[in-house]
Order: sequence, then structure tokens, then C-alpha cells
Amino acid sequence: MRWKLKAETNPEITLKLAQDLGIEYTLAKLLVQRNIETYDQAKAFFRPSLNDLHNPFLMKDMDKAVERIERAIAENENILVYGDYDVDGTTSVSMLSSYLKTFYPNIATYIPDRYAEGYGISFLGIDFAHDNDVSLIIALDCGIKAIDKVNYAKEKGIDFIICDHHRPGNEIPDAVAVLDPKRADCDYPYDELCGCGVGFKLIQALASKRNQNIDDLVSYLDLVATAIAADIVPITGENRILAYFGLQVINSNPRNGIKAMIHQIKKKELNITDVVFIIAPRINAAGRIKHGNYAVELLTELDFDSAVKFALEIEQNNNDRKDLDKLITKEALLQIEENREQENVSTVVYAANWHKGVIGIVASRLIETYYKPTLVFTKSGDKLAASARSVKGFDVYEALEQCSEFIEQFGGHKYAAGLTLKEENYQKFKLKFEEVVAATLPEELRTSEISVDAEISLSEITPKFFRIMNQLSPFGPQNMKPVFMCGSLRDNGYGKKVGADETHLKLNLFEGTNQTTYNAIGFGMGDKHELTQNKNAFKAAFCIDENEWNGYTTLQLLLKDLQEES
Repeated sequence: MRWKLKAETNPEITLKLAQDLGIEYTLAKLLVQRNIETYDQAKAFFRPSLNDLHNPFLMKDMDKAVERIERAIAENENILVYGDYDVDGTTSVSMLSSYLKTFYPNIATYIPDRYAEGYGISFLGIDFAHDNDVSLIIALDCGIKAIDKVNYAKEKGIDFIICDHHRPGNEIPDAVAVLDPKRADCDYPYDELCGCGVGFKLIQALASKRNQNIDDLVSYLDLVATAIAADIVPITGENRILAYFGLQVINSNPRNGIKAMIHQIKKKELNITDVVFIIAPRINAAGRIKHGNYAVELLTELDFDSAVKFALEIEQNNNDRKDLDKLITKEALLQIEENREQENVSTVVYAANWHKGVIGIVASRLIETYYKPTLVFTKSGDKLAASARSVKGFDVYEALEQCSEFIEQFGGHKYAAGLTLKEENYQKFKLKFEEVVAATLPEELRTSEISVDAEISLSEITPKFFRIMNQLSPFGPQNMKPVFMCGSLRDNGYGKKVGADETHLKLNLFEGTNQTTYNAIGFGMGDKHELTQNKNAFKAAFCIDENEWNGYTTLQLLLKDLQEES
């Protein structure tokens, strides 16, 4: 791994901010790195306010979307709330349908089948709407490229409102309204909302017409925060505000579906990482193994006992998903070795029998072994479907655009995308993708990098330091949990490999001549044990975390990497 220390901040600005806030210089540096340079900016950052959310009518077509929904209600039309089968899509559908049903009964929901219909709006879904006398479809987390589908719906007398956050193509669908802050002609002040975030802005706009304010909508923010966490969007601006208050709802009064998923967890308070690793995979598992409808039913269930039953079924789906992803990852790694592709600059693998529901997870797993832009293909009907995942700094969406001559359909964003192609084009695509990555992926991005916020002394790590640092949360893209580095470290002799297969590393560190020890844990770092033996000096990159054990809470270093002292 490469360690890259962030550029030094302006010392005058940093020192003044530290003095104005009464905090350590290192903490002020963390704020300045996040473009927070004044007392007022820091106050707004540390104390997010729902009143700082933007006016939803600043989003292009919002007025048209609200007018069409209000007309549908006035004329007693049937409305179908349609969304993708992943976390962002199912939370969006659950949120908007729940809100609309508080004042209008003619609401149905639709999640496409991952295998029969694939990603996004489908002809089958439109036929379902037509068969059920639906005249308005509101699509969430999909639709920005569904030009032919929207035209097909129009021929059947069905209007579309699209709420999406993916990058548009050259042409915008001919819908009644297209809400997407990434539209080139949209001047909305924040363009990093997830699909559920765009859906929430629509709810905000509808609420303003019903004499409701933002406080009346807080109960929906557990879904928005879950989507923000799962979709790996930047936790800045509006996303930070929505995630901050959404986590409060998750930890105080979540909807029954979320409560059912977490009620057996011993942890008192969930953070954004817990949402990513506990709540999101379970919601996703329904769409991966069975059908995304199960997730919507869970997230909209009003009876807690029924929600617990749904949650147990989804838990089994999640366990099945884990087994599948382990098996397919093993097969994919073997394929790379058999094809002698370990030295390629990209990873592209395919097997017809791989489960479509887990290929995205497998792509992420392969990046853990071979740090490269990765695509995992499987058979889907008469075509091949793939999930693409990228490495830090490389835009896989742009790379796919350069291979579009071999692709039937694709969509997504910088770090994750999906595509389909004809089987006869697989090898041509694979060669072209390798060629594009070789030409556009800089050498320095071909190795995993640890971005280090600051070099500190262990003596700076106090409960007060941690408490203030933790107020930078919720952490996520563009506001990652701070990583520190420290040198002249030694283990006190009690460090050891731990875990059933001794793959983890537990150390008791001290710095220089200061004999005060600090507990440290390095998951998957058992192979670094020898480096810490015989009082050898080394340096560490780490985050600071809390460890709860037997009712006691202590600070510990969560190791990212160890290196010899240079």
C-alpha cells in the first residue's frame, strides 16, 4: 500500500480556527481539509440543521412533477411507484408510497425482477401498469436513459415522472417531469443526492402544498440515510444533513422493518458504517436472492410482529447470499489464475451459471485481491449481464463509454455500473476494456492507497480528542473517517496474532520513550506480526475507534497498515 499524506493546510487559518473553537491544532486541520475555515462554517458543520436543506422547487421540473401528481389525485387516477431492486430503489419506493398513502389510497408499488426484467424500467412493468389501469408512473433511482420505455408508456396512455440521480445520456426521456440534479440544464445547488434523496425532495415539494414543514417528514429519514450509506454517495452538503438526522431516527424511532432487522443487535447506537454492513446488505439480499418486493413489504410493514417475520426470511436470504458470494469469488479467482490474467490492468471474468444477484459483491471482493477495475459477467436471458466496480480515482463509467460499440445497454456512475452485451461480443469487449484501462489508468492509481489526514503523536489521543473528532461524522465519501500516522512505535511484547485462524493482529503500542501503551487491532494483518517483534521500531497508519468489552469502553487504534521505520 502507498501512504499519501494530505497537503499541509494554511497554518494561519488553521491556528485561528483552533483558537476560535478552543480545540487542538490537529482537529482544526481536519476541518480545514474539509473546506471549513471559519467559526460560523464549523458551527454549521458540527450542528447540521434541516432548515439548511434547499428549496425543492430549485430542481428542474419539480413544479411539473407536483402539478401532475396533484392532478392525478384530483382525478382519482391510479399511481404506480416504481423503483430499482437495490437498497436505493427499494427504500425510495417504500418512502414515497408510504408518504402518498397518508392522504391518497390509489397507490401501488412495483419492483422489477432482477432476472426476468433486469435493471431499470421494463416493458413488463409498463404492461403491468396498463393492465391495472395505471395512468401515472413515478420512477425512482432509474429511468434517466429509458427513452424507449417512456415512449412505449406514452403510446399506452401512461405518463412518467422520473426521479433519478444517475448521469443522463445525450437525450432526456420525454416524460412529464425528469428530476435529476445531474441534468446539464438543472441548476439545483447540490447534485450528489442518491435516488432516495431525489425522492425525498419530491416529498418535500408535495408537503409544502399541504401546509406541512420539514419536521413533519423526519420519520422518513431513516430510509434516506440507509440509501445514502448503501449507495456510497458523498456525505457532504444535503447528504450530510439527511444522513445526520436519519441516523437519529434509526437510533431512536425507526420504522418497524428497520427495527426488526436491528432489534437483536447488542450495539446501543448505530453509525453510518453499521448501516452499510448491517442494514443495507439485508435489504439488498431480498432483491439479490428472491425479489425486491420483499424489501418493500418489510420497510412499509406497520405491524412489528409481522415485520420480524419478514426480517427473519430476509436474514436467511442474506445468509444464502453470503454463501453464494464466497463460492463465486473462489471460482472467479481460479479463473483469473487459469487464464494467467493476474498481470492484466483490468479484471473481466465470466461464467454462465453465476448468480446475477451477487456479481456486484464478487467484483468488489476481486478488487480486494487484485486492485484493478473489475467486471463480473453472467448469463441473463439471451445476453450477458455484468456488474462493474472501480478503484479509487478511476471513472469506470467513462471507460465503459469508450467500449460502447460492444455494449447493448449500460448505466451507473464513476465507481459502479451495470451493463449488458451479446455473448458474441464478450471477448471483443474484454480486449477493448483492457486496452482502455491500460491507456487511461495512471500508474499511481494501480496500487491501493491510504490517504493520511495528519501525522500525530499517540499522546494527542485523548477521550476529548476522540469526542470532538467524532463530531465530524457521519463519515463517508469526501468526509472519510480521519486516518492518522505515527512513527517510532514499538510493541510492548504482548502483541499477538488473534482469531480462529490467526489472521488478525493485536498490539499494545508505545511511542518513543513514552511508555504509555495504546491498544491496537489490525484485521487481516496477522502477516505483519513479525515486523512488530523484538522491539523493532515501525510506523502505523490508523483510525481511532472505541472498543466495548465487559461494559467498559476504551479507545483503540484501528490499524490500516504497518511499515518499517525508514
